[in-house]
Amino acid sequence: MMSLTHFDAKGDAHMVDVSDKPVTARIATAEGWVRMAPETFTLITEGRAKKGDVMSVARLAGIMGAKKTPELIPLCHPLPVTKVSVDLTPDADLPGLRISATVKTTGQTGVEMEALTAVSTAALTVYDMVKAADRAMEIGGIRVTLKDGGKSGRYEAQ
Repeated sequence: MMSLTHFDAKGDAHMVDVSDKPVTARIATAEGWVRMAPETFTLITEGRAKKGDVMSVARLAGIMGAKKTPELIPLCHPLPVTKVSVDLTPDADLPGLRISATVKTTGQTGVEMEALTAVSTAALTVYDMVKAADRAMEIGGIRVTLKDGGKSGRYEAQ
């Protein structure tokens, strides 16, 4: 059975000691979506939202979210994030926006949480910017799709 690294022998939560781990290049990608009414989708894609350019603001929020991850998730290490990209893609079949975030660093621990936080923050920003038009929006599908670097190697979601 795999042990959980964020708990000590007594079962108390603690920050993992990564000081003996080698510094390696690390990357993680996460994805998610915001499903909405067709009218809300059109409002966003035509740039008619009252609060402004929804996708641009959400992209910036996602980047900021990745950089603030250790302030939000109690046991995350502050990392020297070297790259964050957040993409929002309109999907009429959803209908809504598909969100993808990729985070890179060179460090002693991975950036999966930063990628997940970027997607979550971008999705929440989309909701906030158009909630007056559609309170029934749904956020979902948030998951890690790629992780590479470090001792555990590469992971790609199926």
